[in-house]
Amino acid sequence: MNRRSSDSAIKPSALFLSPEAPYPPIGGGPLRSASLLEYLARSYDVHLVTFREAGATDPTVAIPAGKVSQTGVIELPYHSKRAISRLARNATRLVRGAPPLVDRFAGFEPKLQSLLAGNRYDLAIVEHFWCAPYLALIRSHCSRVVLDLHNIESAWYATAARNSGSLRRAALYRFAAASKRLERELLPNFDWLLVASLEDSRRVHELAAGVRVLIYPNALPEMPAPVKSEREEIAFSGNLEYAPNVEAVRFFHSQIWPRLRARNKLKWRIIGKNPHAIASIVGNDPQIELTGFVEDAVTELARAQVAVAPVMSGSGTRVKILEAWAAATPVVSTSLGAEGLGNPIGQLLIADHPRQFASAVERLLDSPEERRRIGCAGRLLYEQRYTWPAAWRSLRALLVETPRREP
Repeated sequence: MNRRSSDSAIKPSALFLSPEAPYPPIGGGPLRSASLLEYLARSYDVHLVTFREAGATDPTVAIPAGKVSQTGVIELPYHSKRAISRLARNATRLVRGAPPLVDRFAGFEPKLQSLLAGNRYDLAIVEHFWCAPYLALIRSHCSRVVLDLHNIESAWYATAARNSGSLRRAALYRFAAASKRLERELLPNFDWLLVASLEDSRRVHELAAGVRVLIYPNALPEMPAPVKSEREEIAFSGNLEYAPNVEAVRFFHSQIWPRLRARNKLKWRIIGKNPHAIASIVGNDPQIELTGFVEDAVTELARAQVAVAPVMSGSGTRVKILEAWAAATPVVSTSLGAEGLGNPIGQLLIADHPRQFASAVERLLDSPEERRRIGCAGRLLYEQRYTWPAAWRSLRALLVETPRREP
């Protein structure tokens, strides 16, 4: 698929390389990528190159009209999701010291070169550290390259390791060390690095002092406040194949849910795609509902009395909290879950111990007034800081260096 816009002669050009499709903007990664691409398309003629799993739908079909002028797709070979297959792949990666997702998206230089052949760009944006090794190839087509770090991979693996069993912990620490070596090697070579939070900015400077870092917060499109239709429910949202979400569900189910389940009418709704990944954890509990994929998580969260974010690993910021704020639904989160969101006093409750977490949820369930107050404060914070237009204000430095071409 190849498209050209009618005004491409008068706009500067940009390459946007992403390992996952930005559209539809559902889920943390696509939402962040789509927000950046939407802003870029206002001033640039954009060439989008993305990856696709073998047999998956063409990711370019969901692109809104007029957002990009060219598209290219790199097809990944089929990888079985069976546990034994994943174990075998990661065992070889451990031996080679190759972080899994960097390895998954590696080795496609010939295909990428063919997609970029004959093109020169004023700016290139690379999404995720997983594609950072393509920097040298991209440099041959563009002098100014930006890397958008959705997470700091070494921190992501290290936090996951701390909460794992001994064998898995050793593997994750090895991947953390391998990621850190790559980060120290590659990050200084980009012109700008985008990160989601001040905490991730500090992590980057520890890895590569002197690099230019811009905090670009995760955000959601502008949306009206949904109608609140509170039911006796608590909610958790996210991609349920994502390892920190699996860990969060396991922690909540084993340590916190037993303290809340005695409320016989209370339901725990788990909202998100890939529910099969946690089905064995939650079992056949009639008070737990797995919704599967939903197009509008905010509307679903508006049904709940409380949203929970019992996150134990990761970096960046949690879109599940932003979605709950947009829904005006009060949130109970761990400290790590709330990391990167500043100091949101009054916009959520923070608890790290299971007993304290359960007590905070019960407190909100028992107090409609406190739910309303905290939910409204979260909604206001979303409107002020975490809409796409609010986040875009931080991106002006990226565009100021590229003058608009004359027709």
